[in-house]
Amino acid sequence: MAQARAVTLSDVARLAGVSVATASKALNGRDQVRETTRQRVVEAAEQLSFSPNPLARGLLAGRTGTVGLLTSDLEGRFVIPILMGAEDAFGAGQVNVFLCDARGDAIREQYHLRALLSRRVDGLIVVGRQTDPRPSLGHAIPVPVVYAYAPSDDPSDLSITPDNVHAGRVAVEHLLACGRTRIAHITGEPAYAAARDRAEGVRAGLHAAGLDLVGDVMFSEWSEGWGRDAAAVLLARHPDLDAILCGSDQIARGALDTARDLRRAVPDDLAVMGFDNWEVLTTNSRPELTSIDANLQQLGRTAAQRVFAALDGVELGSGTEYVAGRLVIRGSTVARR
Repeated sequence: MAQARAVTLSDVARLAGVSVATASKALNGRDQVRETTRQRVVEAAEQLSFSPNPLARGLLAGRTGTVGLLTSDLEGRFVIPILMGAEDAFGAGQVNVFLCDARGDAIREQYHLRALLSRRVDGLIVVGRQTDPRPSLGHAIPVPVVYAYAPSDDPSDLSITPDNVHAGRVAVEHLLACGRTRIAHITGEPAYAAARDRAEGVRAGLHAAGLDLVGDVMFSEWSEGWGRDAAAVLLARHPDLDAILCGSDQIARGALDTARDLRRAVPDDLAVMGFDNWEVLTTNSRPELTSIDANLQQLGRTAAQRVFAALDGVELGSGTEYVAGRLVIRGSTVARR
């Protein structure tokens, strides 16, 4: 007697009247699917006694089960959470990720690209070390390519990057909600898109509340030393300042040092806030540092999902998509009870 054919994801999708990509998202609990659609897919899976193991085999049928992650982020500050998010989306044990570090070198990047393609990877995620646009790899690549963190300079590519303008607004709105109205902004190098975009969001958030920034945006290094020096200048010029919003957690740590030296109580007298939610800094600060998390794991998951969807026949798309950050409140803006 012939063995019955295993039920596949395609069978579930067909019964539910949706695409394979939508069925996969629905069964994996992803948030791009309407609840009514999700319920229809779940009911179809139950009706067919669908098991996820055939799903893994079906997804990888005719493929190598590998994805290349090409990065220029030597320190791993950004690529590691993006990689974790991508692996989470791909599913443990279902897809192998080859991680190659080009170290910011275009020649090395081309070498790694050729090596990945020779291994017949099913798709590529290209991760930059900052949010400034980077050169496109071109359109001769035979697999889906998604640019993560650093967008491609070619608008016909698909890029997924943090929404730093929105993050600046969210940070200001939090400080306003804490009753702060005299807010200054210290940030990093003006050549970085992240610094400019966050400053734009900060100004927009204050303008919406009918307020102005105290002084000008202070641009310089992404360092604790700059945070200490800039905060000292600000507090000397504007002793009535009640909040310092910093463009990175490193700068904010420096501002906290100066506040302590000048005996300005944080957060009672002065709120201090950072960006990036680099936990080795934020949770070891005294007080612990409120920060905006760039949601990099979600960014990695989104990039991986778009590669998967393209492999399932869904059009990859083009342009730049933005991932919203999230506010992480700690004791530097809200007193701990």
